[in-house]
Amino acid sequence: MVKFIESELLLLKKEADEMWTLVYNQLDRAGEAVLTFDKELAQQVLVRERRVNAFELKIDSDIEDIIALYNPVGVDLRFVLAMLKINSNLERLGDFAEGIARFVIHSPDPVLDSELLKDLRLEEMLTEVLSMLETTKRALNDESMELANSVFAKDNVVDEINAEATKVLAQYIKLHPDALKLCLDLVSVFRKLERAGDHITNIAEEIIFYIDAKVLKHSGKTDESYPG
Repeated sequence: MVKFIESELLLLKKEADEMWTLVYNQLDRAGEAVLTFDKELAQQVLVRERRVNAFELKIDSDIEDIIALYNPVGVDLRFVLAMLKINSNLERLGDFAEGIARFVIHSPDPVLDSELLKDLRLEEMLTEVLSMLETTKRALNDESMELANSVFAKDNVVDEINAEATKVLAQYIKLHPDALKLCLDLVSVFRKLERAGDHITNIAEEIIFYIDAKVLKHSGKTDESYPG
């Protein structure tokens, strides 16, 4: 039974890794579409969103099967529960990528003011979000609590950029009142990226939840002694 559940958990981890890559690419494409106003690239994000949703359902189903067939306990149960929550958060990231892509598709403007983009630090925000997502993936694969914890500092940068962006856009609207709708839509883009950062920190917390229990197990402590 132990060998069977180990193989199932490895398969689950592989599926989650593929989901991670898919969602990373979705956010990367959506971000590039905003920076370049590439509507074709944005359309690709919308088409691939179906794959994200299908992946989430597949992983959810596999997790249900593992719980029903193998009744995991201890660290194995923590891993399965962590993967369930991580899967949900990854799906939400896919939703944010789709929302950002729709901004590009529905906006009539051919290009964004380059100076405005620079002041908004949009590219920097996108880079930070993608870095957070890549770091959490490495944290799980390497079982590194240090990497997982490093995500929280990155999220602070994302929050800071989001807060400043609202002020920058408000000032821009005063000087360019005809750009009101575009700026309001841009606020939504920043909000989605900020929420993406929150969901990635949720993923980091789930990884810590799993790794910490594993560390406790190998140190000779029991699950009963673990306060979480």
